[in-house]
Formats: sequence, structure tokens, C-alpha cells
Amino acid sequence: MTFVVGEDCINCKHTDCVEVCPVDCFYEGPNFLVIHPDECIDCALCEPECPIDAIYSEDELPAGQEQFLELNAELADIWPNITEKKPPMDDAEAWTGKPDKLPLLQR
Repeated sequence: MTFVVGEDCINCKHTDCVEVCPVDCFYEGPNFLVIHPDECIDCALCEPECPIDAIYSEDELPAGQEQFLELNAELADIWPNITEKKPPMDDAEAWTGKPDKLPLLQR
């Protein structure tokens, strides 16, 4: 099993989660983070660190976000690894909790 970064991370990109990951399985895109499913060891340390609750166990993905499991795997193969905390996006607070952000995902 793996953990998955969901839609709420788009345009927020808090990185509190990357500092606690013992296997460095986070990857960073322009406005989103992903977890590499083949590297995640299901330790669950990242989930409570996300200040906007955008990380889910794959079997607990909210309805309508099932595509994020595949999206995390796809983008983790092309984006660079991130292992240190950075500031969130400048307007992250304005995007927190907004629905339907998938079309805003920058690859």
C-alpha cells in the first residue's frame, strides 16, 4: 500500500511532509507534490504533517480522487525528488479547501 497526495495540494504545495519521510519518496512539480508509490513504505508519518490534510492512504482516497493514485505514480517518474521543507506557494492560503483544482495542475 502507498500514500497518495490528493487534489487539495494543488496550488498550495506545503512541504512539511517531506521532512518526515524516512525514504524520501516525495517529488515536486510546479504547483503540486506527489508520492512515488513504489518507494513509499506505508509508514504514515507524512499524513498528519500535511497542514491541509491532502495526503491519504490509497484505500482512503476521497470519492472522485481515485485518479490521483495513478497521477502520483506518473508524475513521480518525471519530477525531481524533494527532501527538504520549503515555503508553500505564495497564495496557498487562498487555495486551501477550494474544490475542482485538477485542471490547474501544472506538469
